[in-house]
Amino acid sequence: MAKKIEYGQFCPVAMAAQILAVRWMPLVVRELLAGSTRFNDLHRGLPLISPSLLSSRLKELEQAGVIDRTPAPNGKGFEYLLTEAGRELGPIVFMYGFWADKWLKRDYTESELDPSLLMWDIRRNVVADVFPAERRAVVEFELSGVKSGQRRWWVLFERGDTDLCMKDPGYGIDLYVRAPVRALTEVWMGRRNLTEALKTEAIQLEGSRPEIKNFSKWFSLNFFANAENPLLASS
Repeated sequence: MAKKIEYGQFCPVAMAAQILAVRWMPLVVRELLAGSTRFNDLHRGLPLISPSLLSSRLKELEQAGVIDRTPAPNGKGFEYLLTEAGRELGPIVFMYGFWADKWLKRDYTESELDPSLLMWDIRRNVVADVFPAERRAVVEFELSGVKSGQRRWWVLFERGDTDLCMKDPGYGIDLYVRAPVRALTEVWMGRRNLTEALKTEAIQLEGSRPEIKNFSKWFSLNFFANAENPLLASS
């Protein structure tokens, strides 16, 4: 087990850094703030972290009073729920992103184009109530520029809920979305206009006219694409 970081200073910045300024911790908090409460869901948002390290980071957050670990309502496993202290980390973590958007903006490297995170983020941010609750809708995403096992994804809309599958769920497909992972990521993060990407066929849609028209209504973009950056507004 890695030795706990201690700066030996009374400064509150140092005290906060002892908890938050360790590898993966800001991203673990990001996933909790995004609504993930189960271990597997947290890991889906952080596919490159080892399960043992994720467990360690969650334990550290629990010991610091940032989260509570409680039995899941279904009696299987546990949920990790933000405390008041944890929820108050929201503006801090989001400011990381706003700062990077202002000062570190550049083209994404190939290693940063993570299809697993992209599709998981799409799944949890789509506007599910665009689809009638009484019907099931299935959207198949086909990404290019990725490994073969990460090429096809299915987003299911059913009874107001949304699920993400890496294997064909076996239902009829209502809409096909085909795009290079770079183009879809750039649109999702607000770096490229969706209408322009559709017009130039960087993103291609195949389905009935109503389903194609519906796409922009439920494909709502990432938080940072929609939020006003306070650092840019003040400059």
